[in-house]
Amino acid sequence: MTNMDRENEKITIDDIHKFEAEYFLKLPEQYVDFLLKHNGGYPEKSTFKISNEEGESVVNKFYGIGNMKGNLGKVFEVLDGELPRGFISIANDPGGNEICIGISERYFGEVYFWIHNIESEEEMDNMFFLKSSFNDFFDNLY
Repeated sequence: MTNMDRENEKITIDDIHKFEAEYFLKLPEQYVDFLLKHNGGYPEKSTFKISNEEGESVVNKFYGIGNMKGNLGKVFEVLDGELPRGFISIANDPGGNEICIGISERYFGEVYFWIHNIESEEEMDNMFFLKSSFNDFFDNLY
């Protein structure tokens, strides 16, 4: 199980509801629980496997809600139109790639890795499935 090395300032469920209303989205329950507990930050264990072809990467930091660098809302705005529809970035790696969670019915709660510099003909060509839930992804960082 992974712990956080550094966390952002605590938030409330009302803060999360305001965020969801502002961006017209619904966050998966496991990710909401993570935000309530940690509100993003830097994990102690941060390595994860992308795929056999792509190898491994590391979580640089998880984004949080509030006034901080790595603000979930600002990242959502910057990546709007870049990420495939139905995803929100929840973290990044040192190479500028994004760890995303599904917010649409089809991918809801699933965790994917978006590689920004892969030329893609199809919308999901540069998205790599990591885990079926946030907890499965977070608890398996090494």
